[in-house]
This record gives sequence, structure tokens and C-alpha cells, in this order.
Amino acid sequence: MREIFDDEHEAFRESFAAFVAKEATPHYLEWDEAGIAPRELYAAAGQYGFLGMAIPERYGGGGTDDFRFNVIIGEEFNAAGIGGAGLGLTLHNDICTPYFIEYCTDEQADRWMPGIASGELITAVAMTEPGTGSDLAGIATTAIRDGDEYVVNGSKTFITNGINSDLVIVAAKTDPTERHAGLSLLILERWMEGFERGRNLDKIGMHSQDTAELFFNDVRVPVTNRLGDEGKGFTYLAANLAQERLSIALAGVSAARAALGWTLENVGERTAFGKSIGTFQNTKFVLAEVATEIDVTQAYVDQCILQLNAKQLSPAMAAQAKYWCTDLQNRVVDRCLQLFGGYGYMTEYPIARAYVDARVTSIYGGTNEVMKTIIAKSIGL
Repeated sequence: MREIFDDEHEAFRESFAAFVAKEATPHYLEWDEAGIAPRELYAAAGQYGFLGMAIPERYGGGGTDDFRFNVIIGEEFNAAGIGGAGLGLTLHNDICTPYFIEYCTDEQADRWMPGIASGELITAVAMTEPGTGSDLAGIATTAIRDGDEYVVNGSKTFITNGINSDLVIVAAKTDPTERHAGLSLLILERWMEGFERGRNLDKIGMHSQDTAELFFNDVRVPVTNRLGDEGKGFTYLAANLAQERLSIALAGVSAARAALGWTLENVGERTAFGKSIGTFQNTKFVLAEVATEIDVTQAYVDQCILQLNAKQLSPAMAAQAKYWCTDLQNRVVDRCLQLFGGYGYMTEYPIARAYVDARVTSIYGGTNEVMKTIIAKSIGL
């Protein structure tokens, strides 16, 4: 047991691992083929208390802001080799739910929180546009006030949970003449007229995770669906980015650890030239290096978790974690796959799926190049 966890966390881990073994592992390859995890996965997770741990108990949530429970969910999904479908749930818990907790009015919380906690309402956040990625100030989607409504026009792309989502946090310009100060957050609901979903995008990895284009054509959104104050959207997004990037970092190091475990098992079973592959010096050196990198990285990330719980995680620390852990994930999975030989290229092996799943992690949540820019600024450059 890692020092940052106690007996309550480990009991939660045991329960969630059993949930994954029952509800996800037997079906995961089917979901990969379909390109989407079923809504029933969210409902089941909600039923067992694995959604909305930070949502107040009066709305059906767990009533705890201890992020370590979120950490365990991501780690156990990765330990089971379930990247895509796991990403949808961690996005719902780690990235979307905090916006509702922090900025909902009482009336909005009454409307949305119970469904978010139960899995009846699946969430997504829509920032990226065809012409805008990490530069949020360049968002072109507009939300023009018309009485008690906003009229929303524009489009988003690469939206995680884009097909399944019922509530989408949309970043839009309520004042197109401004950059950061013109951005607001609106909740668009599945049923709204003019809100259309494009195709479920065909990705090289994360196949069981639905990723879609979203289109807004004169969508009339009540002002009562705005999160927080008008013009404060950039501030709200920036405030949540540290947790988002830490969530991605945690997935990176846990995916790397899973890859190491599969590889240790594989090299212990396979032989070449009459000897176990695990006895070769190259194998020993590669896996010794990998194990060391993972353990050293884990120590830093665990400190970031404690900093987040104490509300002291800085943007620079989160950027360091995100950049380092996702680079580590890609590097480790590549080196481990090599030790599988030709079997590592077969998608029936989790190492092969982990290889293609890993590639996007250095891109989403802010590219690693952007992370290095943030880090450089923090050291005075």
C-alpha cells in the first residue's frame, strides 16, 4: 500500500477492482469494436457509488473532496487494460463534475447533480474547435444574449463523451470583441434544438471512448444554463486545469505500471534460444530502467495528489506531472512492446492496445509543448 492511501482507500480499491472485473473486462473488446462504451456502464458505476464522489450526499454523491478516490478509479481501469471506456468515466468524475460543484446555483444543482451522481446524466466539456486547440482565447463559438436566452453558433471537435453526453459544458464567446474576458460557460443539453452531433470519430486508439464533433446552429440556451458569471469562463477553465492535467498524469503513470506488469509476465513465460527471455541481460536492463522510472515518477505524482487535496497544486507542478507522465507512458509502452516481439503487434494483447491508446496523451489536456512553456514561465523564462 502506498503511503498516501489508508485502509478506507484500499477497501474502495478492492470494491472498484471487483466492479471493473464484473462490469467492464468481459465486455471491453466488444466496446472497442463498437467504438463506444454503453450508457449502462455509467449507470452501474453510479449505482455502486463510483460516480460523483465529490458531489454532496444530498444529491446522491459521495460527499468527499478527497481526490484519492478518483485516483483509484483511474489506476484500476488502467491496471485492467481498459483505457478508452475508463477515460470517459474519469472525465465525468475528474474534469467535468468540478465545474458543476463549484459554479452551479442551487437551482442548477437540484436539476443536474442527482443525474450526474447516478450516471443518468453523462457529462462532457467542449473547448477544442477545428481551428483552436490549446489557445482557448481563440475560441470562435459564439453565444449572443437575446433576452432570457443565449443563441449559440459554432462547432467543437475531438470531444470526449461526445456521443454519450447529456450535459455539455460549452466554452463560447458571449462577447466576441474580447479574448479571454469574452468567454463564458454554458450547459447545452442533449434535447436542445439545433444541437447536433457529428460522427463518432475513428481514432487510432482509445476505441471504446466516444469522441465526436459537435455542431451548434442557433441553439437557444436559457440564461439559467450559464455556469457562473458571464465573461468568467476563461478563469473557471484555468482554475480546473491543474486537476485535469493531474488526472491525465495519473493515467499515464498507471498505464506505464500496467505495461510493466504485463511484460514481466510475458518475458517469464516465453523462451528464445532455449532460455527464458527474462534471463537475457537486455531484458533485465530495460525492465530495471522502466521500473525505476515508474517508481520515481510515482513519488512525484503522489506528492501532487496531496498538494491537490490541500488545494495547493500549482499550474506549473500540474504541467510538469502531465508532460513527464505522458512522455513516460509512451516511452515505457514502446519499450515493453518491443520485448513482446511480434505478439506485441497483435491487438488481442493489451500491450498493443496500450501502445495506440498512449499516443494521444501528450496531445490532449494541453500539448506537452504547451506544458513546457508553462514550466519555463514558472522558472523565469
